[in-house]
Amino acid sequence: MIERFFRSLKEECVWLQNFDDFEQAKAAVASWIRFYNSERPHQSLNYMSPEQFRAQQANQVA
Repeated sequence: MIERFFRSLKEECVWLQNFDDFEQAKAAVASWIRFYNSERPHQSLNYMSPEQFRAQQANQVA
């Protein structure tokens, strides 16, 4: 699973940009990780974001 995460990070963020310095790369990766967890649909989560999936799980338990 972690290998897939790193592949997505490289394909969707890192390889698409030419960073001028480490701080720019760090900011871009942090922004992509926020997107990955809050908005990006995941096939393994029935095309929901991790945040949506967690919220659904919490509603089912409550």
